Formats: sequence, C-alpha cells, structure tokens
Amino acid sequence: MARKAAPLKFAANRLVATAGPGRSKLEYQTEQVIFSQEDVADSVFYILRGKIKIVVTSKQQREAVVALLGEGEFFGEGCLLAQSLRLAAAVSITDVTVMRIDKTEMMRLLQSTPDFSDAFMLHLLTRNSRIEADLADHLFNSSEKRLARALLLLANFGKEGKPEPITAKISQGMLAEMIGTTRPRVSIFMNKFRKLGFIDYNGSLEVHSSLLNVVLGD
Repeated sequence: MARKAAPLKFAANRLVATAGPGRSKLEYQTEQVIFSQEDVADSVFYILRGKIKIVVTSKQQREAVVALLGEGEFFGEGCLLAQSLRLAAAVSITDVTVMRIDKTEMMRLLQSTPDFSDAFMLHLLTRNSRIEADLADHLFNSSEKRLARALLLLANFGKEGKPEPITAKISQGMLAEMIGTTRPRVSIFMNKFRKLGFIDYNGSLEVHSSLLNVVLGD
C-alpha cells in the first residue's frame, strides 16, 4: 500500500498549483458538483485540497460511487483519450480546491515537462493498480472485508505509516455504494468494528491499524 513517490507529486504541484494560461483555480463547497455525467469532457482536474467522489449513474438512475480521490490526485483525464463526454460525475465531499487544466494545456505540459509527465504517469499506474485491486476485492472478498479495506484506504493507511482520521462526511449509504452492499449491512459491520476497537467515532471517524486484521483474516 505504501507509496514512495512524493517528489513526483510535488513536481505536479509546482506546475499546476498556480493559475495561468489554460489553468484556473476553482473552489467548491461540500456536496457541489464539479462536473456531471455526460458533460463535455474538455479538461483535466488536479486536487489541491479536499476530497471528491466519482459517481456513475445507470439508465435506471441507480448511483454507484466508483472512486474517492484526495489531494495530489488527477481526475477527468478521460478527455485525453478522445472521450467527448464525461462518463461519470465528480462531486465534492469536503470543501475542495482544484486546478482545472484545459485539454490543450494538459497536452502541452505532458509533452514539454518530463517531471510533470512522470508524475501523471505515476498517477495513471497507481489508479490502474487500485482499480485492479478493487475488482479482485469485489470478486473474492466478503462485504465485511471490502468495508474494512475501504475504510483503511479512506484513512490513507500505508501512506504515512498509520491511518489518519477521516474528517470527510462519509455516510453509510456512500460506503454501501462503494463496496456493493446495503446500508443496513454496513451499519452492522461498523458497529462490530467499533465494539472490537477497530474504529472510533469522536467527531471524526478514526480507523485503527488493527482493522487490517479483518482484511488479512481467512
């Protein structure tokens, strides 16, 4: 789970943290839509502060949260692959600051700046690895294990050696959408984790390293 690529993240930050030609800094409050599904895909976004969720809505109007992203991550990069319309919506789950980078400017940065290109490539590889892990999680693990893994990821477990408090407002319904189960089952598991001392509720959700036992258990 650990990542050793902080310098590349900082390289991306230096290039896109300030507004300029083709780049604009935008602020969103909690639960604001950054872009909607089927909007025109003409830009890439970089998260400077806060967290967002990527949500897909089916033709039957069923919603699924397919990703939660935070500081130092890109989203909306599908436009670089000739994607004309957004395949999902992006919604803030905390107050968020993002840099919107026009497609043309993004292509220029990738072609002219090796450090930025390396940082973006790392992002794509990390995202692909996460998607593969999520797929394996859904195919082979119980909903209880999937919830434990989701909570550890939300708490950034492995990035700095120990989980961080989850200050973002993450409802049990959102967790259910993330792991493919029902809200009542999530409630049962959350109560179980709390009673076992794996998590605590103290204004924010605190996830303890001991929750890893659920993921690693048979």
